[in-house]
Amino acid sequence: MLSANMVVLAYLVASVLIILALKGLSSPESSRRGNTFGMVGLFIAVVVTLQLSTVQNYAWIFTAIAVGGLIGAITAKKVPMTHMPQTVAFMHALVGLAAVLIAVSAFANPVGYGIADASGSLHVASRIELFLGTFIGAITLTASLISFGKLHGTLSGSSVTFTGQHLLNLLLGIVMIGAGVMFCIEPSWTPFLIMLGIAMLLGVLLIIPIGGADMPVIVSMLNSYSGWAAAGIGFTLGNNMLIIAGALVGSSGAILSYIMCKAMNRSLFNVLLGGFGGDTPTASAAGTRTDRPFKSGAAEDAAFLLKNARSVVIVPGYGLAVARAQHALKEVVDILMGQGVQVKFAIHPVAGRMPGHMNVLLAEADVPYDIVHEMDEINPEFSDTDVVLVIGANDVTNPSAKTDPTSPIYGMPILDVSKSAHVLIIKRSLSVGYAGLDNDLFYMDKTMMIFDDAKKACESLIQVLD
Repeated sequence: MLSANMVVLAYLVASVLIILALKGLSSPESSRRGNTFGMVGLFIAVVVTLQLSTVQNYAWIFTAIAVGGLIGAITAKKVPMTHMPQTVAFMHALVGLAAVLIAVSAFANPVGYGIADASGSLHVASRIELFLGTFIGAITLTASLISFGKLHGTLSGSSVTFTGQHLLNLLLGIVMIGAGVMFCIEPSWTPFLIMLGIAMLLGVLLIIPIGGADMPVIVSMLNSYSGWAAAGIGFTLGNNMLIIAGALVGSSGAILSYIMCKAMNRSLFNVLLGGFGGDTPTASAAGTRTDRPFKSGAAEDAAFLLKNARSVVIVPGYGLAVARAQHALKEVVDILMGQGVQVKFAIHPVAGRMPGHMNVLLAEADVPYDIVHEMDEINPEFSDTDVVLVIGANDVTNPSAKTDPTSPIYGMPILDVSKSAHVLIIKRSLSVGYAGLDNDLFYMDKTMMIFDDAKKACESLIQVLD
């Protein structure tokens, strides 16, 4: 058994490795190294924790590790990269569930958790910790499950709003806090369960108004929630390592949410209360699409422009992920580069359904990191680009964000695709994106629409280009 000083030292090393992991995950080039740091750090933390004198039943612990590890391994092999957003949301739900279960267990047996005084009653500080950990974990649990349903298509991605929704949320929040205060003053099951039930209901009510356009922000926000829930577990268990790791994840998730909101020119408050975006077109948008002229072409037309271009920028979106077209697109890129065409990728911060979604898909297809560029880096180059190939992206290329002050997305930073000489758009139809808005880019003279599944279109391009 390690001494107290050795435990503190080991936890410090694990904490440093987790910090290095978060730093590594900030860039595609260093993400693998970041994952390695994170796994090593958590392994050290788990091993050190298991040898503590407070751990008494190894049979149950190792059984849980074996079962959980088996489920995790099977899931990791079966879940395609296109389902990664909903998988991440489900993982957040499990963290929330762990926080709730530990809180219930700790309240039922405070002596066993070492958080009771001589009379067997909860310490005042422990009551506050349980209150915070319980409601954060409960909100994380149900909010993540609703997000999973929206991302997976089990639930509608549309915004669900009703009259008095925000007032209801406010009242429920006040009652929840009131029950929590009562629990802190005089701990009993009644205020605890009221607080828990309302928190779980709030998790649902907070997410149902969120439409598809805002889901990347919600995924990163839930990442923050899960971190704070883990920190709450750490306080309950008296484990400094869990407190540090949870706080790091919570803080990084909050910072990422801020960055995502900035990329959409919106505040987090506006995202949570705005009910913006969804998978159902508005009536005005639907009517506009049928009245505006556009040009469409075939793979042969697109191939002619691509192979005669000096420079090509590819803008991937969620349509690429749905069609699982990243490997076929990589073949198109290889052919073009082999013919002397300069090819780059342009990634918008909120492309896809979670932060970094497009980067992960491209990395899976072995697209070189050095040709993948973020929005701020690539935007100045569009005016000198011959052809832009947009695959399944919509809102992040919509010029109305800069030209139409009446547009809901006005002011949102976009990829300046419209400044290029030619634009090719691979899309199934003229349907609106998650913001529910028509895209003016579709109807420009320089734009050619290729109506097809992204993977089929890329395979057709391969046949024509090769």
